[in-house]
Amino acid sequence: MVKHNNVVPNIHCHKKYLESSRGPLKVKLSLDQAGKKKSRRIARAAKAAALAPRPTQRLRPAVHCPTQRYNAKVRLGRGFSLAELKAAGITPRYARSVGIAVDHRRISRSEEGLNVNVARIKEYLGKLVVFPKKRASPKAGDASPEEMAAATQYTGVVMPLAGKSSEIEIADVTDEMKSFNAFTTMRVARKETKVAGYRVSVENRKKKD
Repeated sequence: MVKHNNVVPNIHCHKKYLESSRGPLKVKLSLDQAGKKKSRRIARAAKAAALAPRPTQRLRPAVHCPTQRYNAKVRLGRGFSLAELKAAGITPRYARSVGIAVDHRRISRSEEGLNVNVARIKEYLGKLVVFPKKRASPKAGDASPEEMAAATQYTGVVMPLAGKSSEIEIADVTDEMKSFNAFTTMRVARKETKVAGYRVSVENRKKKD
């Protein structure tokens, strides 16, 4: 019997776990989970073998997340913008041929972000080993036979972003740190900003008089 002010029991125990005349199976089972795991691993290995000696993934740009809440976080984006490729001195067609992702819709809106991604492209090009299309007649910029023999396939994320170091910096507490009052400094700065326009108007009135 129900006691006190609780929720009235209203549970549904008529799940269709088996195929029957009442209808199709309602509960989805994942009895092939181990087999699917093996299939995915074999497919990844086959894809890597087909791409060899190229990397299994493309180079991605460092971008800031959208919205004011997450824009301080930096992550890997979809592809480099056309302005970034132009600043790095390569064309979109060549970038795609050497494993650099290109996103023609993206726009570089800050000089700092553009410089970071241009430096990222140049660092990648410095490490790149380009195999010649024809081994008999290599072109300028192609790898030598020794470099081709020493080249290995790179797996995983190409040039992942470095995370913030969690090391604790130990420093001596100075008298300046002890005397600094953050609350008062913020209050004074807010007040100065609030009365800045009034002070400018007062100065303008004095100049007119």
